[in-house]
Amino acid sequence: MNISAAQVKELRNKTGAGMMDCKNALVHSDGEIDKAIDYLRKTGVSKAEKKGSRDTKEGLVYSYIHAGGKLGVIIELNCETDFVASNIDFKNLAHDLSMHIAATNPLSINKDTIDKSIVDREKEIYTEQAKSEGKPDKIIEKMVNGRLSKFFQETCLLEQTFIKDQEKKISDLITESISKLGENITIRRFIRYAIGEDINFNKSFI
Repeated sequence: MNISAAQVKELRNKTGAGMMDCKNALVHSDGEIDKAIDYLRKTGVSKAEKKGSRDTKEGLVYSYIHAGGKLGVIIELNCETDFVASNIDFKNLAHDLSMHIAATNPLSINKDTIDKSIVDREKEIYTEQAKSEGKPDKIIEKMVNGRLSKFFQETCLLEQTFIKDQEKKISDLITESISKLGENITIRRFIRYAIGEDINFNKSFI
């Protein structure tokens, strides 16, 4: 059955689960919100949101070097205990995130940590583009916001589509891992190195 964006948004607002998790829950529940909430509870996804506020003071620093040694990533991935930090699934998550960063070269972890000067520059460009198309002010604002949203999806790690599964965002991948491992998990910082390229420090790396 067809699931609308409004239904997904409503379920997401009520549970805090990822968009794809909400969509899957609605599909399994024939579009009924209450049944979808129960489905998320049964699968453990909604529990992940409750863990999202807990401190993450353990974890690991993981390094990934791409074939040929010309591209590498270092990421600090945090969890709550050493036990989870040594878990193979946690290490696999760090590996998948590092490979993703190597492939997509995100500018920041999320839109809140991206450099304001970069956002202001993009907003200025999008505004001038819309004006050159002769759009009215109200339309210009919507166009700029829409293009900024797409910009964040392309450049902010948690907003990006996971390279190994186009049905998931990185934020969904983190949520699934929280549910599976039973602890809050956060990306503290990362940096990507490539031969011949300038180093773009993730804002939270320093």
